[in-house]
Amino acid sequence: MQLTSLTLAAISLAGVAVAHPGHDLSEEIAERRAFVNSVEKRSLDHCAEKIKARGLEARNLARRSAAVKNARAAKGLHKRDNDTWEESHNSTCSGYSEYTPIPELFAGNASCVLTPEVTQGPYYVGGEYVRENVAEDQDGVEIHLDYQVIDVETCEPVPHVYVEMWHCNSTGVYSGVVANGNGDSSDESNLDNTFLRGIQPTDRDGVAQFISTFPGHYTGRATHIHVMVHTNATLLANHTLGNEVYASHVGQAFFDQDLITEVEKVEPYASNTQDITLNADDSILLQETADVDPVMSYVYLGDSVEEGFFAWLAFGINTTYSGEVTPAAFLYESGGVENSDSGVGGPGRGAPGGVPSGVPSGVPSGVPSESTPTV
Repeated sequence: MQLTSLTLAAISLAGVAVAHPGHDLSEEIAERRAFVNSVEKRSLDHCAEKIKARGLEARNLARRSAAVKNARAAKGLHKRDNDTWEESHNSTCSGYSEYTPIPELFAGNASCVLTPEVTQGPYYVGGEYVRENVAEDQDGVEIHLDYQVIDVETCEPVPHVYVEMWHCNSTGVYSGVVANGNGDSSDESNLDNTFLRGIQPTDRDGVAQFISTFPGHYTGRATHIHVMVHTNATLLANHTLGNEVYASHVGQAFFDQDLITEVEKVEPYASNTQDITLNADDSILLQETADVDPVMSYVYLGDSVEEGFFAWLAFGINTTYSGEVTPAAFLYESGGVENSDSGVGGPGRGAPGGVPSGVPSGVPSGVPSESTPTV
């Protein structure tokens, strides 16, 4: 990892920042610490041999290689010289470099990726769409995401559950929420926006994939993506899971500082006037790296960051646990509605009129009208 133990030890919690007005990170840190202390197995180290023996490691290699090949073909990019990949995140138990061969790179990470667990953050929206491509009309560096869910007790992949992800855009604004500190708080139309939010079911290997844009930064937090797993949910005809929100895992995924720095040189990231918080100064990341490794591994699709990249992370969940989550807002057929019980946001509007009926860009056709996932 790029955050050394010496660096982490030097960071004091006394200077905990308020990432958004009205949201105290110290409370989020305390909740996360209480959860981690209650979990017997915090990493996937104990699953390494079983993952390999069951053939999951080999399938990870094939899936990730195919995903990158397809992403490159769609963008008209060619293979890099000597069939090698660039991987900047030096995982906890490996030593990858830009010269690492594809098989070693893509097959060697399953045993050393650890379990991120935090709270959902202040800007979660209930009722979002099940779709793979969440970019909509947002400008930014394209990113293909590969999340793998593993049962920390059995070391088996967890199929037929739903992975939800959301993050801010290139200038640090979340869709679906109107609040001070989140873009133009007078623009109530943002309640209806759905960009950079989506849900996908896991396949037989516990994998859910998304296409998005690299997240930007906002004051008080390092660049990150929120991730949530729903183990008991029903896919409705309108491509949502409805508004009753329960989750067995809530986490945040991070990126290497070197990668963030390169992305921030590209427009429209470079025009973001909010203060940048480095990984080494992020209180939530500090808490994560004390126990786990929540930084995504990645490869460039081309020869520059502008051409996009593919990133992946495996994490463990307790499949027998499910807790209620408090969204900042809900997405209904009539539009977004602020959740008055969340304590976050500005003046809400609209009224619940059933879950969304409109289907935004990125929702695949032919999705079953109803499906009940089982663990």
